[in-house]
Amino acid sequence: MNKKDIKYSILELAHVSKGSTYKQTLNNSLDLARLAEDKGYHRFWFAEHHNMEHIGSSATSLLMGYIADNTKKIKVGSGGIMLPNHSPLVIAEQFGTLAHLYPGRVDLGLGRAPGTDPKTARAIRSDFMQAAQSFPSEIEKIERYFSAENKTSDVRAAIAEGTNVPIYILGSSTDSAHLAAKKGLPYAFASHFATNHLHNALRIYREEFTPSEVLDKPYNLAGVNVIIAETDEKADELFTTLIRMFLGILTGERDGLKPPTAMTSELQGVLHHPQVQQMLKYSFVGSKESVKAQAKEFLDETDVDELIAVSAIYDAEDRKKSVAAFAEVIQEINKENTALEKEKTV
Repeated sequence: MNKKDIKYSILELAHVSKGSTYKQTLNNSLDLARLAEDKGYHRFWFAEHHNMEHIGSSATSLLMGYIADNTKKIKVGSGGIMLPNHSPLVIAEQFGTLAHLYPGRVDLGLGRAPGTDPKTARAIRSDFMQAAQSFPSEIEKIERYFSAENKTSDVRAAIAEGTNVPIYILGSSTDSAHLAAKKGLPYAFASHFATNHLHNALRIYREEFTPSEVLDKPYNLAGVNVIIAETDEKADELFTTLIRMFLGILTGERDGLKPPTAMTSELQGVLHHPQVQQMLKYSFVGSKESVKAQAKEFLDETDVDELIAVSAIYDAEDRKKSVAAFAEVIQEINKENTALEKEKTV
């Protein structure tokens, strides 16, 4: 049974709701980050997606600066920078700059997926496929640019040197688990949509983990969908927005987040479609009490160190209520675990 003090964080995609604008969406992201900071969330990460009309999280490092500049202490990061889209030197310079402006608050999560379709990936970087295959060596370049020892190199990211921005390996398959373990880096798994390999990836990471200068033991983050409302029925209604979003992914008919509706038999059928059911397997949906039970079960099964919540909720106020409630859920779980540990020592 998990007895850790679980950290809780947010992964923000800046979903654009139907009828909203990019400006309002990004303003909502800032409002959410401020609330998260107030409620004890550990970090606020932005994803990276391209050529997706209804997602506002494309210029990840710019959004990180926007959030960091308008909050006080919450960590800001990339969940993640899709490294094959970028020059490692430029990423080191961007994150080194952020590290000087917001000391101790900047995370660099790195992934190898494109975050877009193949045609757009080639438009972003013509040698994308080669860069994706070179992902481990591209990470090594960034680590070198962050190191103070790189000062004698002919190629430098001077503003990044000595900042040692913490790096996280992101993944949705077992390949990333092997890499994170080999490098002794923290590992974040995208279980909010890629559920099949979660347990195997965690096992590989823990079994193969090699202590490093940054970590002496494995550290896991896991993505989960979270929708909390006053009642289970209301949460199910809010959940219909996410169900229809995933249906759009499967059918290629992507659109902005749609308003919630009653949980009809048709939507129930979509939810029980094998692919949708699998993708949404790690979704905590319900009242606070229901989500607490779901979270405890997930933590007991996975023994992860940190949950990173994704909340695709149509209405900004409903989303803020859900985020605030999830903080209370994890705080209650941590409090109960602390009490149990104290009982053992008496």
